[in-house]
Amino acid sequence: MPTPATLKAFENLRGLSTLEWYIIPLLAIVLYIYSVEISNARQTGDWNAVFAGLTLFAMDFINETWNGWVYHWTGYSAVWTVPGDTALRTMLGWNIEIMLMFSIAGIIFYHILTKNRSLKILGIPEGWFWAIAFTVFCVFVECLLNIGNHLIWVYEYWQLSFKGIWLILLFGYFHFFAATYLVISLKSNNAKIAVVSALFAIAVIANVVTLGFLGWRY
Repeated sequence: MPTPATLKAFENLRGLSTLEWYIIPLLAIVLYIYSVEISNARQTGDWNAVFAGLTLFAMDFINETWNGWVYHWTGYSAVWTVPGDTALRTMLGWNIEIMLMFSIAGIIFYHILTKNRSLKILGIPEGWFWAIAFTVFCVFVECLLNIGNHLIWVYEYWQLSFKGIWLILLFGYFHFFAATYLVISLKSNNAKIAVVSALFAIAVIANVVTLGFLGWRY
């Protein structure tokens, strides 16, 4: 039997009747950020900001896909559910506001890094230090959203507890920033393009097969 949060999240799932005008300027801001980064990349030849943005978003896309699969397999709940008000709920645990935020989170992460790859902070290589720091900050925000009942957790292994918080840290966010850092650390643009394309292919194919052909609902 689905949880009340799951049933609520299914209301107007991917329905356009909930769209709000504030999404238009938010989308324009995201597009502006990417246009600036692309313009800078054309001049400098450094496309890492764009790769960082796309990588982190692709990782989130994959995360939300398996999260929806958990509901399908259990018939009970996804690992996290966002049943509250939104301009567009795209999956049980994903909405347009989250998507727009994560589409630029990788760019934010990229810009806090220096060009000095040998730099260490508190004895930790800079890239990994900031991956950990961003992870902790994101989980802190997620905990606030959970406390406010905007983000629902129902499984014992994914809770605001000593055991659960480690899974949220590792599988909720750290791999987002770790993947982003690893991609921008690759030597060639072709390698970066290949990895980013593969990540999006995994997410898109998984959703086309499960949503389109198998008729799964999540």
